[in-house]
Amino acid sequence: MTKSGFVSVIGRPNVGKSTLLNRILGEKISIISDKPQTTRDKIQLIYTDEDTQMIFLDTPGMQNPRNKLGEHMLSTSRGSVGEADVVLYLVDTSEFIGSREKDIIEFLQGIEVPIILVINKIDTIDRGKILELMDMYKDVENISEIVPISATGGEGVDELIEIIQKHLPEGPFFYPDDYITDKSERFIVGEIIREKALVNLKEEVPHGVSVLVESMKEKEDGSFDITATIYSEKDSHKGIIIGKQGTMIKKIRQEATKDIERFLDAKITLELWVKIEKNWRERESKVKYFGYK
Repeated sequence: MTKSGFVSVIGRPNVGKSTLLNRILGEKISIISDKPQTTRDKIQLIYTDEDTQMIFLDTPGMQNPRNKLGEHMLSTSRGSVGEADVVLYLVDTSEFIGSREKDIIEFLQGIEVPIILVINKIDTIDRGKILELMDMYKDVENISEIVPISATGGEGVDELIEIIQKHLPEGPFFYPDDYITDKSERFIVGEIIREKALVNLKEEVPHGVSVLVESMKEKEDGSFDITATIYSEKDSHKGIIIGKQGTMIKKIRQEATKDIERFLDAKITLELWVKIEKNWRERESKVKYFGYK
């Protein structure tokens, strides 16, 4: 009998949720950067082996919202828990339980499905500290198991998969076994471009950046012509995104082209534009316009 189910992945920003899921899938689908709010929407990532299918719900980092986009992100993260058969609660190797962590722990007290607490980034600490961290969390109520891992290096990830399998219900697969995400190619292409902007731009700029793929046309030879627009909130940011003599936008385009070609397994021509949409994160209509619904 096969097993299948939904696994909600929650935690503070930058604890390694998307890195872990890319590791499990063996393919980069969720974008990664060291900037908060890298993941803005729920993405279903699908892991299938011979007798198990796990539909992971990669969600935005849980933090107090400061605008309409932030409200959407928090609602998305909390809502995903209600859909789940298992919850993965990711923390890092911080040596104390901070206020954001306490808020998440309080939120999880009413959850009735198994909760697996995953301590990530153990490759950054001495081995002896791992048991201390596990001991710090052992008295948290409603936690079924504690699993230390390194999403970057892969340590403990196979054990985590086995533990998730143990908690999933029996049932048929939800998706064909060759599916890895519910998102369209167009969505992933836009996310790759946004990732390159996040990685390369100054600290104050990335939070106000969004990307719309305006067109994506496949040619007879299998290559793609792609046009996308990078939107920012402030006039002063437009020049930073373009860069002196176009150096920054060129760098973003080159790095995005490389990853998009790997993802599509095809050659592409990528054209990027930069436009201003002032204070779009504060306006619910614009948050929805950019696809955060």
